[in-house]
Amino acid sequence: MEFDSAWEKTIRHRPELLTPEQMGRADALAPGLGRLGAALMEHAGRAVARAIRARLRPCRTLVLCGPGNNGGDGYVIARYLQQEGWPVTVAALAPPRPGSDAAKAAIAWRGPTTAFNPAEARRAALVVDAVFGAGLSRNVDGLVADTLAEAGRIVAVDVPSGLDGGSGAVLGFAPQAILTVTFFRLKPGHLLLPGRYLCGELVLADIGLPDAVLRQIQPNCRINLPGLWRLPTPQAGGHKYDRGHVTILGGATMTGAARLAGEAARRVGAGMLTIAPQRAPQGVPQRAPQGNANLYRAGAPGVLVDERSLETLLRDPRRTIWVCGPGLGVEAARAALPVLLASGRQVIADADAFGACAGDPTALRGCAVLTPHEGEFVRVFGPIGANRLQAARAAARATGAVVLLKGPDTVIAAPDGRAVINASAPWWLATAGAGDVLAGIIAGLMAPGPSANGMAAFDAAAAGAWLHGRAATLAGPGMLAEDIAPMLAGAIAEARSAPFIGD
Repeated sequence: MEFDSAWEKTIRHRPELLTPEQMGRADALAPGLGRLGAALMEHAGRAVARAIRARLRPCRTLVLCGPGNNGGDGYVIARYLQQEGWPVTVAALAPPRPGSDAAKAAIAWRGPTTAFNPAEARRAALVVDAVFGAGLSRNVDGLVADTLAEAGRIVAVDVPSGLDGGSGAVLGFAPQAILTVTFFRLKPGHLLLPGRYLCGELVLADIGLPDAVLRQIQPNCRINLPGLWRLPTPQAGGHKYDRGHVTILGGATMTGAARLAGEAARRVGAGMLTIAPQRAPQGVPQRAPQGNANLYRAGAPGVLVDERSLETLLRDPRRTIWVCGPGLGVEAARAALPVLLASGRQVIADADAFGACAGDPTALRGCAVLTPHEGEFVRVFGPIGANRLQAARAAARATGAVVLLKGPDTVIAAPDGRAVINASAPWWLATAGAGDVLAGIIAGLMAPGPSANGMAAFDAAAAGAWLHGRAATLAGPGMLAEDIAPMLAGAIAEARSAPFIGD
């Protein structure tokens, strides 16, 4: 599904993302807080039935039940739909464990049952997938895969069976659902691809599990929402230097990248913006004399262009935030990045900085924020594997930097293990230059520095990703990278209006 601000508001005060293991702990803690498992199952089944009735007309419905708690939810769903006059049949893969809450729910089902097979799924107008939940650790194949593959419209309970709730990866086979109803808190797999699309419309239902369990679980992953962070607010009586000075290293040929980043940095509040054209390192042919400084000067009049050497520019202590990589060229990035890092300044590394550090993650230690897309990430850190969240966290630990792994399911991870998953990006954000804009947004948010209400690297990366996606949504389909920055004012206004829900 494509997420929007209206959907975000429905989960604004429930931002935590729980792994299947953490959700299991929450369920185990519930009885000690006065919430019995049978009652939670009853609430879950009723919530799914309510979501189905709100979206669909009564039709021939088959509820596929597994042997665990997910299947127990299925029996409850069948009962509530039947009470509302729906023609419902249950097909059980296997009976629940005797004495379990699921077994009690199965006993309470007095309606028709049938065989669990593809033919029955094919005959149904709606199939409720209550076979396996998010904690499945083996591949879905054989009878279960064949049966789900024959279903037309599917409503999934918790996750489509076969979807890993922790990573969003498919274990063998997982069906495409039109609707997924999950409980208490979302899981990473609901937002990470391909899980995000396989879930269809996503509904988070309250089933009475108390929020107090979160204090014992201590989740460190959230969905990226306004209110988790506070945007910088210019101080009354301040001046441009209070709002920070961003310096972007400009390439000799791909001059548009630095200009896109620069406009974005200014739009989110950087007090000053300098583009510093870089000459090719000694021994590398100079394709464009003086780094095309005149092209940079022909851009926005509020942008400073400074051709002095990098070492000279670094003597100014007010230049606290640097962007290294957009359109810079690999050789120029390889020469400049060590100099920047040795200075102790805050560096956002993007684009060609990753080509310069291919196969050598240690070369990025000292950066504040890394913003690779998948290809750039692989060049530096190696294959991502099936779990983007895990890969981003590992890269953050290895480099000591905040890692923003770009994509439709952007992950932002800190070295201490904190992470957020962004869901504000529309499909049309995948266009040349959009990543340069994002690097500039993050730089502009960090520019004021902590003493002037600037954002820390992790918060700036999270806020930058959300603003980037929301501005693109406001720009609409047909958007170009140049269209993002002018829409940032609207995105910033929305973010400022959100109530604070951070720690």
